[in-house]
Amino acid sequence: MTAPQSTLPRLLIATGNAGKVDEFRDLLAGCGWQVVAPNEIGLALAVEETGATYLENANLKAAAFSKASGLAALADDSGLEVDALDGEPGPLHHDGGWDGGDQAERIQILLDALKDVPAERRTARFRTVIVVLLPDGRRIEATGACEGVIAAAAVGDAGFGYDPVFYLPAEGMTMAELGLAAKNRLSHRAAAAAAISAELRALANQ
Repeated sequence: MTAPQSTLPRLLIATGNAGKVDEFRDLLAGCGWQVVAPNEIGLALAVEETGATYLENANLKAAAFSKASGLAALADDSGLEVDALDGEPGPLHHDGGWDGGDQAERIQILLDALKDVPAERRTARFRTVIVVLLPDGRRIEATGACEGVIAAAAVGDAGFGYDPVFYLPAEGMTMAELGLAAKNRLSHRAAAAAAISAELRALANQ
């Protein structure tokens, strides 16, 4: 016997990052849409992030995935903004030499850039913009931010990106040490996703 098909409208998460897809599944639970990953519909798509802002990049990805699939697509663009580095890596990290070959290398590039910066000047924030583009051209968007400090060394093995060096003073630990439930309560993506989830519920009820 085959499993019954969901009657919910489908929402494609516009990323090949499995960790991000899992995070959005949790963040959007109860939104009234069936969250699907590109590989679940046989889609493999790479979108060059040529925008100068988070919003531009999110729009590029949402448009490309929605066009390729015919589905509503959700895309986000997020970045780390370090005050002592004049807001870098930021949305232009791909062009600024911050990316490295993998997560460990990216983190090391950041720590090297901050090696002479004292703790009190290592303030930073994660910022995100989420865009949902519907096949009929309607679009919704939301933003979120999470304030913290760049730690002197990576700690924790959960999360992804810069999470191991993003220290949350109020929690006494890095983002990578938080459990998923706590991260989904505190993160920049959680703040934006909460607003998007409310909009999605309204759309699903139309």
